Amino acid sequence: MARYIGPVCRFCRTEGTKLYLKGDRCNTEKCSFDRRNYAPGMHGKALKGKASEFKQQLREKQKVKRVYGLLEGQFRLTFKRAAVQRGVTSELFFRALETRLDNVVYRMGFARSRTEARQVVRHNHVLVNGKRLNIPSASVKVGDVVSIKPSSLQSPIFASAQELFARRSQLGWFQVDGAKYTGKVVAEPKREDIQLPVTDRMIVEFYSK
Repeated sequence: MARYIGPVCRFCRTEGTKLYLKGDRCNTEKCSFDRRNYAPGMHGKALKGKASEFKQQLREKQKVKRVYGLLEGQFRLTFKRAAVQRGVTSELFFRALETRLDNVVYRMGFARSRTEARQVVRHNHVLVNGKRLNIPSASVKVGDVVSIKPSSLQSPIFASAQELFARRSQLGWFQVDGAKYTGKVVAEPKREDIQLPVTDRMIVEFYSK
C-alpha cells in the first residue's frame, strides 16, 4: 500500500502551525518549525497575500489529512462514508478518524506518534479484545479493549511507554491502565476531545463542491 515516507516537518511549515507529526519531539528544541516558521522552499519567506476561499478550504483539509497521516483517497473515502450517515457530517467524520486503530494506539500512549503507532499495529504488537489486529484503519468501538501483546513488551519501542502514559493527556472517551499496557474505549469521541484547531465547515464545503 502506498504511503508517504519523506520529511514531515515541511507540512507544519506549509500550514503555518504545529501539527505534531513527530509526537513529543515537536515540543523540543529540535522542532524545525520553531527554527524556521515559514513555508518551505527558496521562496518560502516571500509567500504573502490574502488566500482565496478555495485555498483556505484546501489548507484546512490538508491540516487534518496530514495530522492523521492519510493519503487523499483514504481521506476522501472516510468523508464520503460520514456524509451518507445520519447526523452532523463533520462530527461523524472526525469520529471516524479518531477511532482508527492507529490513532487509538497513539492516543493511549502506546506510541510516540501516529506514524509509529501505525508501525506498531502493522508489526503485530496490538491486540483488540485479546485478538491480534494489524490493520491500522480498523475502527475501534465502544467497549473494545486495546492492549500490547505480552511478548512484545520487551521491544525497545515500548521502553518509553510508561513515561508517555504519565505525560499524554487523558481524554474522556477511553481509560488506560499503564501498568498492564491496556486501554478501553468507554465512549464515542466528541469533537471537543480532538483538540485540532481547524474549521470543520471549510472541509465540508471543500468536499461538497
